[in-house]
Amino acid sequence: MAEKSETGRERLPSLGMSAPEVMEWFLREVLPLEGILIQFLRHNWRDSADIEDLLHDVYVRVYEVALKQIPDKPKPFVFTTARNLLISRVRTRNVVPIEAVADLDALGMAIDMPGPDRSAIARDELRRLRDAIDRLPPHCRNVVIMRRIEDLSRSEIAVRLGLTEGTVSVYLSEGMYALADILNGEPADPRRIP
Repeated sequence: MAEKSETGRERLPSLGMSAPEVMEWFLREVLPLEGILIQFLRHNWRDSADIEDLLHDVYVRVYEVALKQIPDKPKPFVFTTARNLLISRVRTRNVVPIEAVADLDALGMAIDMPGPDRSAIARDELRRLRDAIDRLPPHCRNVVIMRRIEDLSRSEIAVRLGLTEGTVSVYLSEGMYALADILNGEPADPRRIP
């Protein structure tokens, strides 16, 4: 059964992580991998009409696991999840294409080796993220940069900015949701908190 924190939000049992904190982790660690994840899925699945469904299924599986325990190494975990999902889908089909299984095995070794195309994608994603951060309201931008880039704790940020830790948490949540909206092409509304 879930516990309530001081803020009244549900915390996951024995982990001390609230669902919004897991969502923040997901937005920070998993969503930036979307470009190379889609490329991976397209390379390994013949029917391009299935790619969106596959991507969604990977996200659901990763998020469900993260609700129980955040993976130590998100990138290999996401790609292993995608690989396992593809293998599972191949098994459920009547005909198993030999090249699909061979490609998956070969890509298992290449996941962590960046190539020129992955470097270009990463640079584009970093530019996109920088532009999105620049569009945040100043109070949210400062807190997001201090927490996610400078890796300061909420209490350190509160001291530096002369705010309460609760206010820092609110600004961080607003900023992360606004970033997700901006990166997903939706209009940013930093006051929207689900």
